[in-house]
Amino acid sequence: MNLTALTIDSARSAVAGRKTSATALADSFFAKIASDDPQIGAYLVLAKERALAKAAEIDRIAEKGEPLPPLAGVPVGIKDVLVTKGVRTTAGSKILGNYVPPYDCTAVARLEAAGAVVLGKLNCDEFAMGSSNENSAFHPVHNPRDLTRVPGGSSGGSAAAVAADMAVATLGTDTGGSIRQPASFCGVVGLKPTYGRVSRYGLIAFASSLDHIGPFTKTVKDTAIMLRTIAGRDPMDATSADVPVPDYAAEIDRPITGLKVGIAKEYFGEGLESETRSVMEGAIQKLASLGCEIVNISLPHTKYAIPAYYLVATAEASANLARFDGVRYGFRAKDARSLSEMYRRSRDQGFGREVKRRIMLGTYALSAGYYDAYYLKAQRVRTLLTHDFEEAFKKVDVIVGPTSPTPAFKLGEKVDDPLAMYLADIYTVTANLAGIPGISIPADTNQDRLPIGMQIFGKHFAEGMILRVANAYEKAR
Repeated sequence: MNLTALTIDSARSAVAGRKTSATALADSFFAKIASDDPQIGAYLVLAKERALAKAAEIDRIAEKGEPLPPLAGVPVGIKDVLVTKGVRTTAGSKILGNYVPPYDCTAVARLEAAGAVVLGKLNCDEFAMGSSNENSAFHPVHNPRDLTRVPGGSSGGSAAAVAADMAVATLGTDTGGSIRQPASFCGVVGLKPTYGRVSRYGLIAFASSLDHIGPFTKTVKDTAIMLRTIAGRDPMDATSADVPVPDYAAEIDRPITGLKVGIAKEYFGEGLESETRSVMEGAIQKLASLGCEIVNISLPHTKYAIPAYYLVATAEASANLARFDGVRYGFRAKDARSLSEMYRRSRDQGFGREVKRRIMLGTYALSAGYYDAYYLKAQRVRTLLTHDFEEAFKKVDVIVGPTSPTPAFKLGEKVDDPLAMYLADIYTVTANLAGIPGISIPADTNQDRLPIGMQIFGKHFAEGMILRVANAYEKAR
C-alpha cells in the first residue's frame, strides 16, 4: 500500500481496519517530505514531536477497538499564517522569523480534535501577499507538476504539499484567490468558503474583510470532509456566522440534473489563454451532458474588481501590519538610537519588498484627502460587484469559469512586474469582495501537461451546491 497516496477516507479506513497505524502513516509522510521537499520547498518547519504524539493517541484508541474520530490519523499540513501552539509560525516573513505562538488557530484545533495529525507548517508568500509563492522570506516553492514553474500563491506550499503527496490534506487562506489559484496551478482541489463560514481566530491577518481559511485536498469528497470539520460558529471570532453546518460529504452525490449553470461573458474575454478557453468550453459541455442547463449571464462590474480589490486589501493590510513595530514581539533592529529609528529600521529590515509596497499603497489610500477618492470609492464598487452576483443567482444555481487566465507560469517570469502578477487574480478576487464561496477543481491539462482549473461559485453558504457540481464533474472526468 502506498501510504502517501491515500485520501482522507482511505487513510482513516486503513487505520481503523488495522492495515496500518497512524504512527506508520505519519512516518511515511515524514520520509516522503525528507526525500522530495528539498526540490519543492513546501514546508518551513516540521512538527514531528506533536505529530507522533497525536498519532500514538489515535493508535491507542484503535487498539482498544473504540470508535475513531472522523479524521483519525490523517496527516495534514498547515499554512504558516495560521498560528500553532508551540510550533514556529512566521507568515513567511523575517519579521516573525522566531515567533512561537502560545495558542492554536481554531481551524487547526478543530482538525486535531477530529483526529488529524499535523505534520508541520507550509511555505507561503509573506503575510499571504502574492500570487506565485516567490515572496516568501525563506525560499520559493516549486510546482510539483513542473519544478521550473510557480505553484501559485499565496498558499503555494499548501497546494504543492497535496500535489506532491506530502500531506493528505492541507489548510490555506484565500484573500484574493490564494487557495483557488494554487489549486488550479498544482492540479488539486481548493475551496474558499463563504466569509464567516470558517473562524478566522488565529489567522495572522492580511485584509480582515477578505481573508478566508479553507482546505486543499486530492478529491472533492475530501474537501467536503475537511470543510465539515472546520466550519461553524466560533465565539472567539465575532465575524464567524451562526449558520448550521450540513454534512457536506453526505450531500455531494445528489444529482445535478436540471441545475442552472451560469457562464459570465466577462470571464471569457481578452486575456484568457486559448488552451484554457478550450478546456473550459469542454468542461461546460461536460456539465451540459450531465443534465445541467447552461445559461449565459453578465457580471458587468467585473472589470473594476482588480483596482477595487487592491485598494481595499492594501488599506486593510496597512492597518493590520501596523502591529509589527519591533516592540511587542517579532524582529527588532539592533543599535537604533531612538524609538522612531527602531520602528523604521525594524519594519524596513523585517518586511519584504511586496509587503512594503502594499503597506505604502494602503497607507496612501487611507490618508487625509484621498480616503473618499480611493478607499471609499473601492468599497462602493465592492457593493456593486456583490449586487452583480445577487442578481445572477436569481437566474442560476452556480457560476462556472476559469480559475486563472493561464496555467502556472515560470518562476521569475512576473516577479519584477507587479501589475502582471496582480492581473493573475482577475477571476478570483470577485468572490472575496462579495464574500461568496468558490472552489477550483482540475478541469484538464494543456499540451504541456500543466493543470488547468475550473472555478465554481455559489450563493452565500451554498458550499453544498458547489461541492455537488464539483463532485459530479470530477466523477465524469
